[in-house]
Amino acid sequence: MATAKTSGSRIAGIASAVPENVQTREHLAAAFGEVEADKLVNAVGIRSRHVTEGRLCTSDLCYAAAERLIAALAWDRQSIDLLIFVTQTPDYLMPATSASLQSRLGLPKTCAALDINLGCSGFVYGLWSAAAMMTTGPFRRALLLVGDTITRIASPADRAVTPLFGDAGTATALERDDAAPPMTFELGTDGRGERELMVAAGGFRTPRGAETAVRSERESGNVRSDEDLFMNGAEIFNFTQREVRPLIQSMLTADVDHVVLHQANRFILQHLAKRLKVPDEKMVIALETYGNTSSASIPLALTTGISDSLRSGSRRLLLAGFGSGYSWAGVTLECGPLVMPDIVLVPESAAGAHLE
Repeated sequence: MATAKTSGSRIAGIASAVPENVQTREHLAAAFGEVEADKLVNAVGIRSRHVTEGRLCTSDLCYAAAERLIAALAWDRQSIDLLIFVTQTPDYLMPATSASLQSRLGLPKTCAALDINLGCSGFVYGLWSAAAMMTTGPFRRALLLVGDTITRIASPADRAVTPLFGDAGTATALERDDAAPPMTFELGTDGRGERELMVAAGGFRTPRGAETAVRSERESGNVRSDEDLFMNGAEIFNFTQREVRPLIQSMLTADVDHVVLHQANRFILQHLAKRLKVPDEKMVIALETYGNTSSASIPLALTTGISDSLRSGSRRLLLAGFGSGYSWAGVTLECGPLVMPDIVLVPESAAGAHLE
């Protein structure tokens, strides 16, 4: 693993946004039957998920979160000079969605903007990128916008993904602070796992076509097309034990107040906590009403799981994300007090409002 340390910047606030539309156990029962629905809910620990009905993009959710956060911080938009957008569900193949968000948010033309294509490790990678740029460059204030609308690329007839994923967008504000404690990152990649969590068609390796859109029965009776998300759950679990557990073990110290991992599912989180001997009061599990929200899951867990403690004072956190790639990343940092507005519920009517 690569170790990196940044200094001179701090997190000032975090905001999260989710679609208004909610799916519950009843939706699973309609798709898979009552008995199977109960098995799925009990196995993954997710009772409801906020999902788009098919119009909201990740950028719409991140825009709503950023607007709420900028207002709560009372930041002058002209003072924001860096925007990083992390997602695997962008608006377009090109241009970069970060450019669109720069315009929608009314940020200055002097604002640097870039996209990062990463999944469940994306928040920590994005935080490292923003903090590193602020350490070495002229940037004073940054917005890290992270999220995914995974349900738009998931087959509703695939038991391996439908019970898990929800949609969310988040905004994290960073600002220059020479007195801020350093952030320490551990980063890793193993591209041999690329086929265990992927959408096979839709890029230039396998372009979309008539055949790639056809849904058919695959392994374990799951129905999906090559344009839908595939996840090999058993291999993902093995990956977490092989790479993620040592990552957390190497960073976990007695002074860590909270461990906030990518909210993959309850079974994985509880298994890691047990193996690493992390007490319940330190391990944050906050996915019951939102599901696995991919790259947004860590900041969403912060805003739903421990927002009161982060609003009131400083806490030492261990954050770790892991997923497609395979890619993983962890960080230890001092965080708080933070500005953390309530979660924004975004209606479908907000989809692409800037294009009308």
